[in-house]
Amino acid sequence: MADKLTGSGLDRLRAAAERHIGDDGVPGLVALAASGDQVHVEALGQMSFGGPPMARDSLFRIASTTKPVTGAATLALADEGLVGLDEPVDMLLPELANRSVLRRMDGPLDDTVPASRPVTPRDLLTFTFGFGACLDMFMAAEPWPIMTAVDELSLATLGPPDPAVQPEPDTWIAGLGSLPLMTQPGERWLYNTGASVLGVLLARAAGQPFGDVLRTRIFEPLGMASTSFWTADTRRLVPSYWPGRDGLVVWDTPDGRWSRPPAFGDGAAGLLSTADDLLAFGRMLLHDGDGVLPAGAAVAMRTDQLTPAQKARGGLGADFFAGQSWSFCQAVHDDGSFGWDGGLGCSWLVDPARDLIVITLTPRVFESSALPAVHADIRAGAYAALA
Repeated sequence: MADKLTGSGLDRLRAAAERHIGDDGVPGLVALAASGDQVHVEALGQMSFGGPPMARDSLFRIASTTKPVTGAATLALADEGLVGLDEPVDMLLPELANRSVLRRMDGPLDDTVPASRPVTPRDLLTFTFGFGACLDMFMAAEPWPIMTAVDELSLATLGPPDPAVQPEPDTWIAGLGSLPLMTQPGERWLYNTGASVLGVLLARAAGQPFGDVLRTRIFEPLGMASTSFWTADTRRLVPSYWPGRDGLVVWDTPDGRWSRPPAFGDGAAGLLSTADDLLAFGRMLLHDGDGVLPAGAAVAMRTDQLTPAQKARGGLGADFFAGQSWSFCQAVHDDGSFGWDGGLGCSWLVDPARDLIVITLTPRVFESSALPAVHADIRAGAYAALA
């Protein structure tokens, strides 16, 4: 079969990536474009400024690209009969039974009403269970009481991931259960927390740590040998950089937060991975589950799961649902592509109509909700490389 990615197109993709290597961009990156059996990888620059060369198997903190993996593991356990998507979570998560709900999301924690119904795993998968991040809370002049409480409990669920502070799963879910929901279950889309709760739910449903659930249901069947919640092989782990006033500043070192087993394996943003491991996961969803998930489950992950009412009141900004919606722990776009990006420097997109997977891994934290130029340019280059 003829290659779909042309040589001249891939030369232009490499040139687009190289433009972003340097003091004003990133020290290095890994970019992958795959179509059919053809896989093209660029490992460019250095793992850190003045450090060793970037390698194809360099490890990156994939942050929110963890979410689709958690979604797939949930559907795998549902196929085993261990989780009922539309059953209350109360038996496995009694901490979330008999919920109270804030009258106003920015209101005092004791001004509540009873929840109209129990929370279900489907609510967690679609981020509509009633708790999570929204743009309004970050724009407020003063922190909302619910945000202050989340910080005091070290839940690390309304901001950047931080495995160094999160307590073990039983303590984490007890802390969340001590707080009211922010909205009624099923009412609106709120970001992030649903995937973190799923990690606790799946561990209890399977009777094993969440990391083992992912390993046995997803990583080992797909050969994702480098994906985990931590690594002892810190030579492969790139530093994480935050843009500062005078250039990039190290946010996390290779021997930092991800160099030891975390107390809490965060299903929302906790994983390390490589470009090839993420390719294997993307191909599984592209190929209707590939023996890891039932075909119907893989299709469901590529399908809009939100109601118009949920989208009307949710999102991370007024235009969040313009051209896209939400499925199970990932975005689905109007053109049929799907995926989700990680704010610590990862973007991951699968396009079934064009048989294209594009992955870009950098050590630079996103500065806004918009896709950074390096990711957008590499993605555009991959599309332009298609014959």
